Amino acid sequence: MMSLAKSIPVYLPWLTDAENTAAREALELGWLGMGSYVGQLETALQELVAAPDRHVVAVSTGHAALHLAMFLVGAGPGSEVITPSFNNIADLQAIVAVGAEPVFCDVSDTTLSIDLDHVEELIGPKTKAVIAMDYGCHLCDHDRVQQIAKKHGVRIIHDAAHALGSRYKGAAVGSFSDIAMFSFDPVKTVTTIDGGALIVRSDEERRQLHEMRLIGMKQAATVMYGNERAWNYDVERIGFRYHLANLHAAIGLAQLSRFTQIVETRRATFKAYVESLDGIPGLRVPRQDMREIVPFMFYIRVLGGRRDEFRRHLSSQGIDTGIHWQPAHWFTLFKDCRRGSLTITEAVGREIVSLPFHSNMAAAAQARVIQAVRAFFR
Repeated sequence: MMSLAKSIPVYLPWLTDAENTAAREALELGWLGMGSYVGQLETALQELVAAPDRHVVAVSTGHAALHLAMFLVGAGPGSEVITPSFNNIADLQAIVAVGAEPVFCDVSDTTLSIDLDHVEELIGPKTKAVIAMDYGCHLCDHDRVQQIAKKHGVRIIHDAAHALGSRYKGAAVGSFSDIAMFSFDPVKTVTTIDGGALIVRSDEERRQLHEMRLIGMKQAATVMYGNERAWNYDVERIGFRYHLANLHAAIGLAQLSRFTQIVETRRATFKAYVESLDGIPGLRVPRQDMREIVPFMFYIRVLGGRRDEFRRHLSSQGIDTGIHWQPAHWFTLFKDCRRGSLTITEAVGREIVSLPFHSNMAAAAQARVIQAVRAFFR
């Protein structure tokens, strides 16, 4: 067994002098709460997604973004939100946090995004929203998502945590959805250490989010973006301590300044994996044209009930693997939720494996992973 020091982790942040300098300057500024860097980050994100007609609101985590989105769509006690069961637990906890019920839909066998052939049969009088999640290197069929939303009068929460920088039919992710959310946690393509963002259409929703992320305080964000605080304010709605700190935003800005490099390295590693692993019997790899995609992770599906054996083999070679994710209906908290057929979800839940995938991943590390995977199936 190789030592932990020589192991290849599933995720590894790419941090440079740019992030170190940004963090130091943010600390030296002395304004540690939400301030000027947060405003700059929101502007940079709006430019990245090319959405001058939308509003970007930065928050403390991706989960915070999802939680606040539930309030925007009116989810609450007695209502339902349709979501893939194959989803991050953050989405599910956001639904139950507002008192709503998740309704589980299957996923596409190809993209692992929500199966739109089955969404409509689950929509009912209690449905407030549908979560359309992009997964790994695949995007949901967002044209069809919008058609379903218009037909049934439901809102769409676009979970784009995996899709920052990607484009759908030429349009930047975040520029076309009803409500879009991004995550910048430690393992994401761009990290702020922890953070998230919502992109909304209306100034009214932006105003609501500004209040809710600041424990309900009706305080102009422009004041805090000037590294000041207003001491006179009203409170009209429920709120949470969900604002983003200046230090985290500064690190995110440094990451975004290197975004082109980050994208290029991730696409190169994705291509190397596909070219080396595609076509191996007993193994499924994602196939995707990278010209409009920024891949967040590289997953495979190990067929024939051999996943645990496969993961033990890679561990013996000093290579970490992950499982993203366990289906939600397997968890005690959600076992009684309403659901449709989950045939693909059941299969994926037992086959999915995440391989190490990093920005600027060393060629030697890629080769070790590829060699270990091929050796197992050989």
